[in-house]
Amino acid sequence: MQRLSERAIQKKLFLKIGSRKDVRIFRNNVGMAYMGKVIYKTPLTIKINNYRVVKFGLIKGSGDLIGWKSVEVTPEMVGKKIAVFLSVETKRTHGRRSPEQINWAKQVQQAGGIAIFVEDTDSIEI
Repeated sequence: MQRLSERAIQKKLFLKIGSRKDVRIFRNNVGMAYMGKVIYKTPLTIKINNYRVVKFGLIKGSGDLIGWKSVEVTPEMVGKKIAVFLSVETKRTHGRRSPEQINWAKQVQQAGGIAIFVEDTDSIEI
C-alpha cells in the first residue's frame, strides 16, 4: 500500500465521495489565530494592535472531515430521510490516534453518528 499524506487521503476521499448523493463532507480545520490591526509586517514577523483570539472548527480531536450521510428511516418514522452526523479522521498509514480523537469518535458513535478513521481510501465504507 502506498503511504499517502493526510491531505492526499482527504483529496481522494472528496473525489470518491463527491459523486454520491447520500453523503456530504466538509473540511473541519480546528485551531486558533489572532486578528487585529496590522501595524508592522515582514515575511517572518507580524505585529498587530487591538488583537483578539479567534477559534475555528469544532473541538480538538474532532474529525478532519465532517458532514452527514442521508439514510432512509424505518416505517415507524414515516419513511422520511434523516441526516446522520459523519466524522472522518484521516491518518497516514499507521498514524497515531490522539486520546482526544478517540474520545470524539466514541462520543459521535454513542450518540448514533458515524465516526471513522481512514488510512486507505480504497477500503472505505460509509
